[in-house]
Amino acid sequence: MTERYLGVLGIAEAMGVTRHAVHKWRTRYPNDSSHPFPGPDVEVDGAPGWRPDRIDQIVRWRESLPGRGTGGGRPTAARQDYLRQAAIRGLDRDEAMRALATFTAEFPEMTEPELCAWLLEKWRG
Repeated sequence: MTERYLGVLGIAEAMGVTRHAVHKWRTRYPNDSSHPFPGPDVEVDGAPGWRPDRIDQIVRWRESLPGRGTGGGRPTAARQDYLRQAAIRGLDRDEAMRALATFTAEFPEMTEPELCAWLLEKWRG
C-alpha cells in the first residue's frame, strides 16, 4: 500500500495559506529556533513531506506563534471569507468568532479553513 504525505503545497491548502507562507515559516523557524516548525516525516529528492494526521500539530504550532496574541496578525483567507459572510448575515466579529470557536470545539478533527468552508457552504446552500 502506498503511503501518502502532504508536501508544502498540501500543508498550505489545508491551512488556507500560500505555499510561500509555509516556506517562510520553515525558513524563519528552523529546528534550532525557539519555536521550530514541525519537521517533515520524509524527504524525497529534497522535498519535505508530512503525514496528513499531523495537520492538527502544524495548526497548533501556527496558533502558538509569537505575536499571535491579541490582534494576532492578518486572518487566513478562509477566516476573512467567513467573517465577511458572517457580517452580511448580521453577526458582528465577536459573535462570528464565538460561533467559530464553538464549532472548532465540536469538530476538533477539522481545521479552521475546513470549518470556515463548511459554514460558508451551509450558508449558501
